Amino acid sequence: MANAINSATSFIFLLCVSDLISGQIRYSIPEELEHGAFVGNIAEDLSLNAHELSTRKFRMVSNDRKQYLEVNLENGIIFVYERIDREQLCRQSSTCSLSFQITLDKPLEMHRVAVEILDVNDNSPSFSKNEYALRIIEVIAPGTRLPLESAHDPDVGKNAIRTYQISPNEHFSLRVQTRNDGSKSAELLLEKPLDREQQSTIYLLLTAIDGGSPQRSGTARIVITIMDANDNAPVFDHETYRTNVLENTPKGTLVIKVNAVDLDEGTNAELTYSFTSHASQKARDLFKLDPRTGEIRVEGVLDFEESNMCELDVEAMDKGSYAMAAHAKVMVGLIDMNDNMPEIEVTSVSSTVPEDTQPGTVIATISVRDADSGENGQVQCEVDMDIPFKFQKSLSNSYKLVTNNILDRETTALYNISISARDRGSPPLATNKNIMVSVSDVNDNPPKFTQSSYNVFVTENNTPGASIFAVTALDPDLDQNGQVSYFMLENQIKYMSAFPYIAINSKSGNINALLSFDYEQLKNFQINVQAQDSGSPPQSSTAIVNIIILDQNDNAPIIVSPLACNSSSAIEIVRQSLYPGYLVTKVIATDADSGQNMRLSFQMLEATDPSLFSVGLLSGEIRAARRFKEQDATTQRAVIMVKDNGQPSLSSSATIFFSVLSNVTEKLSVQSHQPRNTEHFSDLHAYLIIIFGSTTFIFLVTIIFLVMLKCKQGRNTNHCHPTRCCCCRRSNSNDVFNPRTAPKEFLNYPVARQTLPNSESYHYTVCLSPESSRSDFLFLKPYEATLPLNDLNARDSSVRK
Repeated sequence: MANAINSATSFIFLLCVSDLISGQIRYSIPEELEHGAFVGNIAEDLSLNAHELSTRKFRMVSNDRKQYLEVNLENGIIFVYERIDREQLCRQSSTCSLSFQITLDKPLEMHRVAVEILDVNDNSPSFSKNEYALRIIEVIAPGTRLPLESAHDPDVGKNAIRTYQISPNEHFSLRVQTRNDGSKSAELLLEKPLDREQQSTIYLLLTAIDGGSPQRSGTARIVITIMDANDNAPVFDHETYRTNVLENTPKGTLVIKVNAVDLDEGTNAELTYSFTSHASQKARDLFKLDPRTGEIRVEGVLDFEESNMCELDVEAMDKGSYAMAAHAKVMVGLIDMNDNMPEIEVTSVSSTVPEDTQPGTVIATISVRDADSGENGQVQCEVDMDIPFKFQKSLSNSYKLVTNNILDRETTALYNISISARDRGSPPLATNKNIMVSVSDVNDNPPKFTQSSYNVFVTENNTPGASIFAVTALDPDLDQNGQVSYFMLENQIKYMSAFPYIAINSKSGNINALLSFDYEQLKNFQINVQAQDSGSPPQSSTAIVNIIILDQNDNAPIIVSPLACNSSSAIEIVRQSLYPGYLVTKVIATDADSGQNMRLSFQMLEATDPSLFSVGLLSGEIRAARRFKEQDATTQRAVIMVKDNGQPSLSSSATIFFSVLSNVTEKLSVQSHQPRNTEHFSDLHAYLIIIFGSTTFIFLVTIIFLVMLKCKQGRNTNHCHPTRCCCCRRSNSNDVFNPRTAPKEFLNYPVARQTLPNSESYHYTVCLSPESSRSDFLFLKPYEATLPLNDLNARDSSVRK
């Protein structure tokens, strides 16, 4: 409830409390508030205590069908009981409010409360249809207005529709007007004349935009169809048509087809062709014009000796209400008939040519002849220009077909050579003949890999022998010249041959992993693959394959600190050090994986008292969560789990025992923190250093002697495993750990630059190396404190139960 009230407060625009004497209280809230939103505090506005609402029998009476508001009698806050939709409650009224009456007894009071509902821009403008169609004729004058359908927006005031926009175009602009009721309407204004022949349909996007913040908008598509007017005359393809026909051409032969185009549509574009009055009667007897298609055909007998040219005047007229016409001339020339076609004879044809044939090699010998005489009997032989062949003239009417360029079977394997023999008649006559020449293959292409290098990603712990990738090389040659085999060249992987790791299928190019990869040992390597065809001599190419090993979460975290034996360790803590936030120790772990697989998190699974210590999720720092109490156990146990972020995740755990020592120096420590005179403090500081040094030296000598004696006894009794550390440590009277199972520990001692009371307790840990059972050498290792050097609290040391 508190969160809802706080969030609703940010949406309240106005809170107005009128004169209480009049008995009228007004509030203002925006619509669409969620249940529990704050409206006002009726108890404060009536100068009442919240508990009086119940004792004076506070009542709220409303005439509304729904109970939109409610009063919390415990604090007097009016809150939203049900979401209020202003458009549903008040439609599009400029003002909207909820009114109710409150009554109080002893003494009787009645107040009228009105809650004004402010509009929120929660509705977008919308059109009744997604698309509107307009039809206008193309001759409409600029300046013409076309009313458009208005959009509807349930919001009021500034949230109502503010303006309209249309998509950019060159013909129309938009004019927005304000009606008497304040609403907006839009009209299209024609700015530029229309031309249906250039654009028959115009698509516009009309957008209605309201004035809210943020703005909302709605769109509708306007499709304007431009209707045709007969404003274009027909136009012929050419002003003058010229053609030639042979004499004695049979009746009905097509001479030429005239064509006119009218950019209008419908009947305005339907054309009729005819001869004009300028055409002579003789021309009308020789030729006939189809009025629908415009085809001119032979109607009479053509005679070159009588007339070698005929001129025809034609017109094309549309069927519009005001018909428009176009005129053109047709010039028909009559030529002497060349009625014999040239003949082509091909000899000595080489149907198959190797692709390495040199330019100038003879492919075929060709001879031509024509039975006509004069220019009609003179023949010229030609071949296509876009092929690697050409003609060389040898004798009269004899030619040689030779290669003109290098042949490439992979580009073109078969040539259909079209030979054309054309005479010099008017019009010329021609004969075509085709020669099929195939190009045989030569091993002139090496195999080509689809890529010069490949990146292959393989997850570690893969199944040996499984295919991890396939390379492909293409050879455009045929048969054996195009048969590709794959080989792996000599490669080095960590100074060793790659053949024990990788194998490739010589036919398919499949690359198989022979071994299971380990990302921690090998992260990536590179091999060279060769593709070689079976031609003679063979050709080959190489590609590089980069094999990248992807990590899997196959290594569990390893806890490296605090040092532990049998997954447990022990920490000694001075009781006075246990204040909230005190760093007791830090769990450090490593993971051999990478990426998310080595991202570690720490969690306390079990604890003697879960409220005493907390562990950092990512740091692993174990800190005191509260101060130590007298009733707390002096020995605490915590099980810490370290988990990585892999899928699935792996984890390790360690048990830490905490031994809480009594505050033997509490009184002196308190006194040491009291203000001192500067001179006396300096003398005392010097005394403390001397006492501290002497005491430490004597204590260390005693500890070393006792440890050596104890470890010698333990070696004789063989209580320590030869591969494990055998540790002995000094413990106080509250120590509950067995010295025989004590873990490898560190010596915890104060740093010289710290000033501590001389009665402070010190803890030392003696750790023997695995060979100590044979050498009797003793190692003392200092434990580096994790707190700042000026921290006067006792250091903690890692011990194991």
